[in-house]
Amino acid sequence: MGKRTVVTGLGFITCIGNSRDEVLKSLLELKTGIRPALFLDNPNIPVKAVGKPLGFDMDSSNWRQWKYPSTYHIDPGLKRSISPQGIYSVCALEQALEDAQLSKDELKSGETGLYCASVGSPLMLHDNLSALLKTRGERGNPLGILSSIAGTLNFNLGSWLGIRGTNCGYVSACASGNHAIGYAYDDIFMGRQKRAIVIGAEEATAESLLPFSAMRALSTNPVAEKASRPFDLNRDGFVGAAGATVVVLEEAEFARRRGAHIYASLEGWGQMSDGYHRASPEPDGRGLEEAMGKALESAGIGVDQVDHVCAHATSTPAGDKAEAAAIRNLFGKRLAEITISAPKGLTGHSLSMAGVLEFAICCLMLKERFALGNANLETVDPACSHLNLSRQSDKAALTWILNNSSGFGGSNVCNVLKRCDQS
Repeated sequence: MGKRTVVTGLGFITCIGNSRDEVLKSLLELKTGIRPALFLDNPNIPVKAVGKPLGFDMDSSNWRQWKYPSTYHIDPGLKRSISPQGIYSVCALEQALEDAQLSKDELKSGETGLYCASVGSPLMLHDNLSALLKTRGERGNPLGILSSIAGTLNFNLGSWLGIRGTNCGYVSACASGNHAIGYAYDDIFMGRQKRAIVIGAEEATAESLLPFSAMRALSTNPVAEKASRPFDLNRDGFVGAAGATVVVLEEAEFARRRGAHIYASLEGWGQMSDGYHRASPEPDGRGLEEAMGKALESAGIGVDQVDHVCAHATSTPAGDKAEAAAIRNLFGKRLAEITISAPKGLTGHSLSMAGVLEFAICCLMLKERFALGNANLETVDPACSHLNLSRQSDKAALTWILNNSSGFGGSNVCNVLKRCDQS
């Protein structure tokens, strides 16, 4: 038997709140974080909605122009080499460490690993390459790579925290966050690490989001608050979102010996791929169905024990249908007993960060004993009508939750969480 893994700290910088209490309030009240947006000062762009954390202005590539709450004090040396999503991450990280009652010094022993999910910073990459090309390669930002590419969080935060254990980044598109959590679980399970800091973070700028518009993947709903509507018949694409979420995972006995409070336990995970298309999901959801099955096997439970599924459900027509099919095929006659939630109706889709944010939401559901409702669900798509989709957040003594993620190329990941006061 391997080591058990528990969740001891959470940190949030999101469009639905910049603290655990703010996020919890938004979840219980189904308060959306999606707001009107104007990209590139161009009203002809059909995308009119975005989810961004309030109190932050991170749209510039010049770190001197960044604005964030004065309660956070970030060293200028760190800001010079980091991206906007890195600022979100530092702020969420400070929350998570305080929540877990940990100091930065306690992370330096080699028993703690860092696992980050992020695409990097298209904003910073564009700016740095443009400056380089403008001078025909004669001048460039010496910190350009560190602030731009997919490993930016690992480079900057690993050194800032003094991490001597694992330091890995994950770039499997929208499955990245749950991949980071899964591989962190493996390191703890195998005894390689006692603790894991998992970070999911993204920006929401023209550079990072409008390429999805070119794919016709973004919603063009002119009413921003209604644009993200998973499982709804009239959904027309996802809404991009920015921010950071941090989760602290620890080996169970290690956490208990130091008196840590525990949100939930992570009991296993699974992953499978569609092998179908570079961008579209397999219509019958076979890969996700098998990933959920692998996760249940890893956790040592059957479909009869699951109470809730936190769906990936991005609000795209094809994606939601495929996931609904996967859930139907796996759970069969138990469908009516299992509640389904789609947090992106409130949060939008934060890409690589989504899996970490939704994992943290699952922890809150288990700890605070409620099942999240489904925002903006007015007319259920007939292809999804077999799902148990509540319109409001309800009190519920949940014990087992599956947390799904899917990404380009058919990557499918599922994590299994359990209420911490269960044996």
